[in-house]
Amino acid sequence: MAGTIDARPRVGYFLSKNAASPAFVNGIERKLVSEYKAHPIVVQKSASVYEAIVQLFLEDVGTLYVVDENGHLAGVISRKDLLRASIGTKNTEDLPVSIIMTRMPNIVIIGQNETLHDAARKMIDYQIDSLPVVKEVDKVTNTYSIIGRITKTTIVKAYLEIAGL
Repeated sequence: MAGTIDARPRVGYFLSKNAASPAFVNGIERKLVSEYKAHPIVVQKSASVYEAIVQLFLEDVGTLYVVDENGHLAGVISRKDLLRASIGTKNTEDLPVSIIMTRMPNIVIIGQNETLHDAARKMIDYQIDSLPVVKEVDKVTNTYSIIGRITKTTIVKAYLEIAGL
C-alpha cells in the first residue's frame, strides 16, 4: 500500500505512522461510522449452531450478531466460536447459539456518531474483526438495537478512499 497501511498478525491492518499526513489524519477523524456502516447480519437467539453456520457462509461474513425476541443485541458469534462448537458436537442442529455466543456486556460496540478512527482503535485494542453499530434503547439495562456493522475491510477501504488511493 505504498507505506500507507501496515499489517500485523493477530492485529490486522492499521495506518502506518510514516504515512499519516495532517490532512489525512484530519480526514479520518471527521469520518463517522454512520457514513460507512453496512447492514448487520443477525440470527435469532433461538437459532441452532447449524443455522448460524449456514447463515455465515450464505452471507460471506466472519461475525454474526445475535438478537433476542425484541430485536435487541444479545450476543456475537465468530467463525471461531462456530468451528469450536461444531468440532465437539455431533448434532449442531440441537445446540442453540445462545450457548456459545459472547454475551452482553462483554461485547465491544460502537455508536453511529463515533468516528472510523474510534472504530479502528477498538478493533485493534480488542483484537476483533468487526463491531456492531448500535443505538441505545435503555442505558440502565445496557440494551441496544443493532443498526449496522463496521468491519476491518470497511475501515481499510475508507482509509484508502480518504488517502486517494
